[in-house]
Amino acid sequence: MDLLLAAMQSGAASLASYLAAHVLLCLVPAFFIAGALSALVPQQSIVRFLGPDAARWKSYSAAAGAGSLLAVCSCTVLPLFAGIYKKGAGLGPAITFLFFAPAANILALSYTGVALGAQFAVARIVLALCFGIGIGLLMALLFRKAEATRRAADAGPAFAGDGGIPARNLGFLLALVALLIAGTLKLDFLNAALFSFNLPWDGRAVQATLDRWVPANPATGAEGLSLQGLLLIGLLLLIGACARRGLGKVDEGFNRWTPAALALTALTLVFAALALRSTGDQLLLTVTGRTVAVAGLTALLLPLARRFDAWDMQQWLWETWRFVMQIFPLLVVGVFLVGVIRLFIQPEWVQVVAGSNTVLANLAGVVFGVFMYFPTLVEVPVAKMFLSLGMHPGPLIAYLMADPELSLQSILITTAIIGKLRTWTYVGLVALFSTLAGLAYGAWVDGAAATTLLPALAGFIALLAATLYAIERQRPPH
Repeated sequence: MDLLLAAMQSGAASLASYLAAHVLLCLVPAFFIAGALSALVPQQSIVRFLGPDAARWKSYSAAAGAGSLLAVCSCTVLPLFAGIYKKGAGLGPAITFLFFAPAANILALSYTGVALGAQFAVARIVLALCFGIGIGLLMALLFRKAEATRRAADAGPAFAGDGGIPARNLGFLLALVALLIAGTLKLDFLNAALFSFNLPWDGRAVQATLDRWVPANPATGAEGLSLQGLLLIGLLLLIGACARRGLGKVDEGFNRWTPAALALTALTLVFAALALRSTGDQLLLTVTGRTVAVAGLTALLLPLARRFDAWDMQQWLWETWRFVMQIFPLLVVGVFLVGVIRLFIQPEWVQVVAGSNTVLANLAGVVFGVFMYFPTLVEVPVAKMFLSLGMHPGPLIAYLMADPELSLQSILITTAIIGKLRTWTYVGLVALFSTLAGLAYGAWVDGAAATTLLPALAGFIALLAATLYAIERQRPPH
């Protein structure tokens, strides 16, 4: 019974810390971006750059380039993946985007270089680029018949036009992307404190209670729950109560709950961008560059939205709510289960299993990345900790490749988007290529000559190319 209670507490703590610290400035803008992609971006624009008939060099380059600009994790990228896939992107480029954005975005690479060294950062970008495109190509060819059927079902008047995005739509979408970036990038001017003021309230007793309920544990990635986080969870609950009517029924027309839901969302994002901490018998509230950037971009969305017809905005908000209802419940269940499983996995076990560059050690790194999922960028200091404990660099790279890509919640959500068979094929390819990446990098660290590794890598690429060519030749003409 005590073990069951501890497991439930661990799951609840994982969910509480996730909702308080991770969802708001990353996932909330991502949902609105996905809604905008679905409602405001013409389908022919997505098809032009990422569609199955686009030149491969163009579609996969665009997918990797878009992914490199977004500092997102495997959960935050899912609404964006669902948005571009629904609008007609080919399965291959969409999968490349799904893989590349969490694994090798510019923020993850820069942080990896600072914390672990330039060699790890270079290895991460090269391996993610090669394997991300390779997985996308394989997925596109393995499921080419199903994709042809989907494409035929989606074909129609929406494909007419020159593939351009209207200027007002593009400006609105870029403002949403800027909001996501402003909330996630860890730059000096965004983190800089502009001014502070004290609130005359002693929050020490409340914080002590929260520390008992949701204890922080850096060794397992548990972030704990702050007073600010508790208030943010309360705001999220209010948003959910208002959005159920204000956004869930907005396709029938705006109602009084719609502006309430949007105002609460804006307030929550701005409050999340503040720095709030207890200083004895007072609370110190600090306004940072991030606070100003998030507030300014949130305010900018209002005049930009007024340039659209009411129907366009209704469709945007309804599509956003649809993505929330499709993804968020599975995300909550997945995060809770991760917290429960995390209780039974001790970090020192990984050091014992992954102390050398073997197939088993690299598989252990992959499995650890799946079950010990951390919010975006948290995998880097965790990797640094395990490197100091004796984990071999090879399994460490395997972990860094798998952790941002795969988690229980992301697998559940991806299944809802593209189906079980394609999802588990993707999971298997990521696990396989992450293991291969760890073995290759580990062999290089152990002193394997470039004259040995380069031919092996070239042989793998040649085998992949030959496989793709053979499958391509058997495709029926159309």
